[in-house]
Amino acid sequence: MRTIIVFLALFATCHCWENEQLEVFDVVEEVKENFYQMLNLSNNATGKEIKSAFRRLSLVLHPDKNPHEDAAMQFRNLVSVYEVLKDEKKRGYYDDVLINGLPNWKSAMFYYRRVRKIGILEGALIIFLIITVGQYIVAWAVYAEKIYTLDQVAKPKGKKNAKTQSVEAPVVIETVPKPSVFNTLPFQIPYWSFMFVISIPSFVLFTKELVNEKIEERREAAAQALKDEQEEEEAAAESRTTEKEEKVFEIPEGPTFEANYGNSNNSDSNSPAPPPVSGGFWSDDDLDELVQLVKKYPGGTPKRWEVIAQCMNRSVAEVTFMANRMKANGYTRQQEEEPVVEVKVKTKTKGVEETPWSNAQQQALEDALRKFGKEATDRWERIAELVPDKSKEECMIRYKRLVAEVKKKKEKKEE
Repeated sequence: MRTIIVFLALFATCHCWENEQLEVFDVVEEVKENFYQMLNLSNNATGKEIKSAFRRLSLVLHPDKNPHEDAAMQFRNLVSVYEVLKDEKKRGYYDDVLINGLPNWKSAMFYYRRVRKIGILEGALIIFLIITVGQYIVAWAVYAEKIYTLDQVAKPKGKKNAKTQSVEAPVVIETVPKPSVFNTLPFQIPYWSFMFVISIPSFVLFTKELVNEKIEERREAAAQALKDEQEEEEAAAESRTTEKEEKVFEIPEGPTFEANYGNSNNSDSNSPAPPPVSGGFWSDDDLDELVQLVKKYPGGTPKRWEVIAQCMNRSVAEVTFMANRMKANGYTRQQEEEPVVEVKVKTKTKGVEETPWSNAQQQALEDALRKFGKEATDRWERIAELVPDKSKEECMIRYKRLVAEVKKKKEKKEE
C-alpha cells in the first residue's frame, strides 16, 4: 500500500512539472551559480540588458579567445543561462527557484529524466550489454546444473560401484562443454551474419536446381503422356488392321478389268438360277475350285466369268476380284497342298477331326464370334448352339486354324 502511495505521489509530481521547468532545473544543477551575478546584472534587468551582457561575455569566454582549460564548459554554461533568462516563462521559473530553492532531486523523477536523455544508439548498446551478460550467466548456470546432475547420477550407491564411479564420472563430466565468451551475442551475431552471407550463393544454386528438377519432371510427365497417347493410337490402329484382316470378303465397289469380259445381254434370263452368294467366306475348297474352273475355262471362252460364277454360285464381280487377287499373290495349288499348321487346342478335342465347313456354317461361326466376346461365360457352348451341325470342339478347332492362318499371312507380309 505504501508503494502505491509513493508511486501516485511521483506520478502527480511528474505531471505538475512542465518541460520548461525541468530544463531550468537542469541548468541550475549544472551551473551552480546565480545567473544574474554571472552576467553582472540585477534581478530586474531588462531583455536588452541581458542580451548585451551575453554578447560582452561571449567575446571573453569563447574557447577561441579564452585560454583557460574550462573555456568550453564556461561558454556552454553562459549559453544555457542566456537561454533561460531571455525566455520570460523560464525566467519566471528561475526566479521561483531563487525564492523557494530546487525540488527534491533524489526522487525517481530525477533518474527518469537522466535516463530520458540517453540516445537510441546508446540505449541499444546498454541493452545489448545487459543481454550479453545475462546470456553468459545463464550459460554457466546451465553448465553447473548439468555437472551437478551427472555428479548425482554417477555417485556410487554401494561399495561395489565405488571403483567404477571413480573412473567413469570424470570422463563423463569432461564431455560437457564449458561456456565460452565466444558463444555470446557479440561473437555469435558476426559469425551468423558471415555464414548467412557466404551461404547466399549455395542457396541460389539450390533454388535453381530445385526449379530445374520441377521443370524436368513436368517435361518427363508431358513426354510420358505423349508416348502413352501414341502407344494407344498405335494399338488402336493395329487392332483396326487386325479386324480388317480377319474381316470376311466384301464385294468391291466396281468390277475389275475382267468383270466386263463376255458380259452381254444374251444370257438366258428365263432359266431359273439360285441366288448367288455375296460376301461369303472363301474357304480353301472354294479357292481350289476357282483355280480348277479357271483352268477348265481358259481365256477366249464365251461368257467365261459368268459360267465360272454360275458354277460357284457367286457373283461375277466377286469371282473376278478373287481371281485377280490370287493372280497378284501368286496363288497356286501347291500352296494349298502345303501341310496345314497344326494348332494345339487346350480343350478336350482329342480324336475330333475337322469336317468340311460350308459357307453358311462359316458365316454362322463368324456371327457367333462377334456376338459372344472373350468375356462371355460358356462362350463356346453358346457359339456351338448357333452353328448348325457343328460341335463345340469343331468350332474351337476351326477358330484356332483361322487364327493360325491369319498370323502366318501376316508374318509373310512382314517378311
